[in-house]
This record gives sequence, C-alpha cells and structure tokens, in this order.
Amino acid sequence: MTTPQVMTRSTSRREWLVPAGLLLLALVPALGGAVRVSELAADPALTTENARFVTQPIPVLVHIVCVTVYSLLGAFQFVPSLRRRSWHRLAGRVLFPAGLGTALTGLWMTAFYDMPAKDTAVVNGVRYVVGVVMVVALVLGVRAALRRDFVTHRAWMVRAYALAMGAGTQALLLGPFIVVAGIPGPVTNTVLMTAAWVINAAFAEWVIRRRRVARRTTGRAAGRVAGPV
Repeated sequence: MTTPQVMTRSTSRREWLVPAGLLLLALVPALGGAVRVSELAADPALTTENARFVTQPIPVLVHIVCVTVYSLLGAFQFVPSLRRRSWHRLAGRVLFPAGLGTALTGLWMTAFYDMPAKDTAVVNGVRYVVGVVMVVALVLGVRAALRRDFVTHRAWMVRAYALAMGAGTQALLLGPFIVVAGIPGPVTNTVLMTAAWVINAAFAEWVIRRRRVARRTTGRAAGRVAGPV
C-alpha cells in the first residue's frame, strides 16, 4: 500500500520537473550572456560581430541582466507549492520589471543596433512582434492580478514567459543545425529563429488550454460529488 508520506514525496518531486526543465532551457542563453558581459568588461577589439555591443553596451547589458533574472527566477513560478505562498507574489514584483526590461531593451536593440547580415528584415519584424506582445501580456497579466482574476493572470504570464524563453529554444534548434550543417544562411537562420518563438507560443497556448480543461473537469466532478442541492 502506498502511504500518504510516499505520495507526498512523489508529488513534490513531480512538481519540480517543469521548473527544472525551464532552468535547463534558460541555462544556455544565461551562459551566453555571462560570456558577453565578460567580453565587454575586458575592453575587446572591435569586430563585425561585437561592434554594436562595444559602442553601445548599456542596452545589451541591461537586457542580459533582465532576461537572466526573468528566465531563471520565473521558472520557480511554475512550482505549485510556491504559488500558494507569499513567494509567488514577492517574486512577481521582481519579475514584472525584469520582464519589461527584457522586452523593451530587445525592442530598442532591434530598432537602433546595426544588426548582422544574417538577421533579415523578417526576423527583425518578428522581434518587434514578440517584444510588443510580451509587453502587452505582462501589463494585462498584472491588471488581471489586481482584479484578483488569477486564471487570466496566469494565462498572460505564461504567454510572456514563453516568448522570453525564445532564446533557449533557438539554441536547441540552431545548435544541432550548426553541428551538422555549419553556420546557417540568412533564410535558414530566419526560419529557425522564428520557429523557436512559434513553438514556445504554441506550447504556452497548449498549457493554458490544458489547465482550462482540467478546471472544467474538476468542477464537473465536484458538482457530481455534491449532488443536487
């Protein structure tokens, strides 16, 4: 017979699977950001790849700090036991400005940095869409929380987090491609980078829909147990 203690431990382990996966997904971009910060701190020589960062370091440094905090700390918001504590609310007060910083600096860099040749107008257009949608999602998520509409709050925050994690999924798609076929050209780079955001957005909508179905099922089950009044 399975004891309540064993079931509790099993449930506790399972609830950490999602944040663990998100932390791993965020790890590669976080390490890349750390490398970029180290490079800029060492007063590097100008190259075609780093010129925009060296000449205007503040936006990329702010972006790296914000997206690292947002992606790593945000993973813990998906732990059910933490959502039931003050941790979730306190962490949200850090995550909201970090998320806005991530989106707004991303938009600024897309608009004002001289992007490398592999970044086509299409991928830059997608960056604009992603940044704007992320800002809107964060604002709507906070507004929903203030109304105590936590179902809507969670949905918008899941969408914002999924978009912010685009760099992690891009690393998963571009990394194997580079190993097998070498550096992708502009068209392939655009397709893979855009695909990463589409995958994340689609997965977010799947998660949101799954939660809605689960709530409806739970509500119907509770109604059957309660019986007619």
